Amino acid sequence: MANKIAFFDTKSYDREVFDKVNKDFNFEIKYFKERLSLNTVSLTQDADAVCIFVNAECDARVIERMAGYGVKLIALRCAGFNNVDIEAARKFGIKVVRVPAYSPHAVAEYAVTLMMALNRKVYRSVYRTREGNFKLNGLLGFDMHGKTAGLIGMGRIAKELIKILRGFGMNVLAYDLYPDLEFAREYQVKIVSLDELYEGSDIISLHCPLTEDTKFLINSDSITKMRYGVMIINTGRGKLIKTEDLIDGLRSHQVGSAGLDVYEEEANYFYEDRSDKMIDDDKLALLLMMPNVIVTSHQAFFTREAIINIALTTLNNIRDFQEGKPLVNEVK
Repeated sequence: MANKIAFFDTKSYDREVFDKVNKDFNFEIKYFKERLSLNTVSLTQDADAVCIFVNAECDARVIERMAGYGVKLIALRCAGFNNVDIEAARKFGIKVVRVPAYSPHAVAEYAVTLMMALNRKVYRSVYRTREGNFKLNGLLGFDMHGKTAGLIGMGRIAKELIKILRGFGMNVLAYDLYPDLEFAREYQVKIVSLDELYEGSDIISLHCPLTEDTKFLINSDSITKMRYGVMIINTGRGKLIKTEDLIDGLRSHQVGSAGLDVYEEEANYFYEDRSDKMIDDDKLALLLMMPNVIVTSHQAFFTREAIINIALTTLNNIRDFQEGKPLVNEVK
């Protein structure tokens, strides 16, 4: 059974949406603003299920403590599960479920938003015109039509992005361990090796999960192989990019621009108001100062449709567990 849910990292929009959707489920939800970690795991006492988000610290120590409290299910309200020790969960008999697809359109559209804003310098133009500066110096962009985008990963989000980019008249390269060849043929996507993608892409967008194999996939070695002035977009996970190496690439102009909706060490900053405090992460502070970098707060998923789908899928996952049904979204 999973009647009581301890809900971590709660924001006002989480509570509003989950309370609305929960009217059809009638779970007993207890909301906490804190992220799950070793310091907050005691809040899971009396809970049957724990609902967490992208920046929870759900390692073996946390999972062992939760198992001792009687927690039976970890319900991620996101697609990624790199922050959960799956082996430890299996060892202590705790099931793990996730939301594999909430709105691929939301993230794909946001990736394009970052591309367009960087290319056409929209953010710089807005700041200037608000101060009465209507000059065009420094705002020169390029036609997306005819350029080549390289997508690392070709899952649901990437496929939606491919459709959009092909609509722009762009060429598309893709790297995936298990590519959908039929889709690639239909949308004229060229499946290539990573090195070929680095060498041939004007824009590189990351859409692969964070694993031991993909951690710091974008580093000094891979950046050296890229086209001079490449644009890098990351709406996936922060640790796909080694930030220090990205900064070096930006300084040398090997990387022309970067759109980052995620950050390597985002947990202490993202989803919080830090406007009255100094940012003491030197790498993040430097990225925020760079005129050819956009950093946003892990918001690519954040559409009305997506957050409703997240709530529905999360609570359906918990109900399936409660009723002993097959867990279609279980992480194994």
